[in-house]
Amino acid sequence: MKSPYHELPIEMWVTRTRELIDAHPLDPNEIYEVVLTVWDDIFNSKIGSKPFKIGQDLFPRPQIMAYFLHELIPLEFSSRYPGVWRREETADEKDLVYIPDPNYSIEIKTSSSAKRIFGNRSYTQEAENSKKSKSGYYLAINFQRFSSSQKPRIIGVRFGWIDHFDWIGQATATGQQARLDLASERYKLLNLPLQ
Repeated sequence: MKSPYHELPIEMWVTRTRELIDAHPLDPNEIYEVVLTVWDDIFNSKIGSKPFKIGQDLFPRPQIMAYFLHELIPLEFSSRYPGVWRREETADEKDLVYIPDPNYSIEIKTSSSAKRIFGNRSYTQEAENSKKSKSGYYLAINFQRFSSSQKPRIIGVRFGWIDHFDWIGQATATGQQARLDLASERYKLLNLPLQ
C-alpha cells in the first residue's frame, strides 16, 4: 500500500494527518477518554485475595504498566463496540482490530519516556519481511513512572499514521530498538484531544 504521505512535502503532513484522523471510524476524543479511563481503572483494580491495589501496595515497572494499557484499551473498545472492534488474535493483526475494515486497525505504543515512543527493530522492516504491517494507524501513549510522592499520570496521547520507513533502527548490530524519525513523530502523530 502506498503511503498517504507519498510525495507530500513535510509542511503538508499535519493537514494529511488530520484528514486521516477525520476518516477514522473512532472519534479522537473518545480515544483520549478511553486511555484516561483505562489508566484510572488500573489504579482502581484489586489483585489477589487480600486485595492488593496498584499504586498502594504494588508499584509495577513501566513495562508492566505498558502491558496493562496495551491489553485493556482493546478490551474497552471491544466492550463498547462488540462485533466492530476486538483485540488482536493472531500475530499478523494490529493490537486493536476494526473488524469491518482492518485498514483502520490500530497499533498501540506506550512509553515512560516524556515525549518519545519506541518499537523493536522489526518495525524498520517492510510487511513482507515481518508478521504484520508496520504502516498504519498508531496510538502513542506516554506516562509517568512511579515515584514515592504521587500517582503517575498519562502525560501524552497521540494518534495518527506512521509508515514502516518512519522507524529508524539502532545502528549497533546488537541494538533491538527502533525510534521514530523526529519529523514523523511530530507531524504524523497529533496530540489528543485535538485542538
